[in-house]
Amino acid sequence: MHSLLTSKLRGAALSLCLGILAGSVQAESDTGLTPFEASYTAAMEKGISLSGTAKRTLTSQGNDIWLYRTDVDSFIASIDESLILRWENGRVVPMRYRYHLSGFLIKDRKHSIDFDWSTGVATGEYKGKRFEIELEEGVLDPLGYQLQLHQDIRNGERDMTYKVINGRSVDEERFAVINGEATSTGGDGTAFLKAEKVREDSKRQTLMWFSPEQDFLLVRLRQVEPDGSSYELKLEAADFGP
Repeated sequence: MHSLLTSKLRGAALSLCLGILAGSVQAESDTGLTPFEASYTAAMEKGISLSGTAKRTLTSQGNDIWLYRTDVDSFIASIDESLILRWENGRVVPMRYRYHLSGFLIKDRKHSIDFDWSTGVATGEYKGKRFEIELEEGVLDPLGYQLQLHQDIRNGERDMTYKVINGRSVDEERFAVINGEATSTGGDGTAFLKAEKVREDSKRQTLMWFSPEQDFLLVRLRQVEPDGSSYELKLEAADFGP
């Protein structure tokens, strides 16, 4: 039972944490987004230590269309998540989102969303059930809002709220830069911008550290659960295209 519970928690934590960093490791030039490839380590502490790796890529498909993708590999879980988006006037316009979680003692989980902006309707599937949602201007998917978060922080915004399709409903996700100031982490004297996911009446905490000296690259993410267990992501390497 402990093994099954740990496996489920591990899969859920990887999904959440990697969703949060999804848009955060990218750079932008004067003409738009810049392709990149980044690698992270993922760790869980809950009585025992478990670890994994994650790879993120942002690839131009031409004509302001981009493919955003993540591949996660760990002892008990793997995640394939991708978004095809249009980059328009500095904003993410999602077109096609896909998510698949699978692993040892973990029930497969799939989520798909297709955005039809011409008709104003998004259709998809979540937990085996089809859904249809009327689109509002600015609505994002679980990956796209992370990309927008990074861009907004980079542009100086410090309190951000996004409308996001989660499952079969539209939720609000809010983030805030703590005190609006750079802080230090790791004891190395390097300054980072620290941000937090804002939750109402929840003991769960999600913190993120961005590096202003590295185009606001996400260098660390830490989530602490109400029971004291923690999940952490740390940047290993990032390469940006021309």
